[in-house]
Amino acid sequence: MAKTAAIRMLEEHKCPFEVHEYKYVEKGGTRASSEALGVPEHEVIKTLIFEDENKKPMVVLMHGDMSVSTKALARHRKVKSIAPCTPAAAQKHSGYQVGGTSPFGTRTAMPIYMQESIAALDSIYINGGRRGYLVKIKVSDLIAIVKPELVELAA
Repeated sequence: MAKTAAIRMLEEHKCPFEVHEYKYVEKGGTRASSEALGVPEHEVIKTLIFEDENKKPMVVLMHGDMSVSTKALARHRKVKSIAPCTPAAAQKHSGYQVGGTSPFGTRTAMPIYMQESIAALDSIYINGGRRGYLVKIKVSDLIAIVKPELVELAA
């Protein structure tokens, strides 16, 4: 299989990672992937694409077992409202199919917000750029590569 933009970016940064493939389950989310891999869902990180009322996109990284407070994100960004992108808009901004979205190598440069409690973990499982394809990396490497803004966004 061809390398994804995410894998190419990790390799460019000489970031060590482990590939973990699993059978993708439509609408199964992080629960399905954590069960398939036998890892805590809290360590599986969702990569979500949101946009504000002006259609400005952003990436949010959140624990698999938690959800994003769009009100907290809107307050942080000092905008009226923030909502998840439609699958088509998310794919346009990220270059990845929903269910395979990675924060690495996105088509459009976007600000990245990360739930601050993720930084307390040693390593995480995060999408490697396609459905059924997670990579295990150190959180310190994630932070060094994508330089996310750490914020409290859990609902």
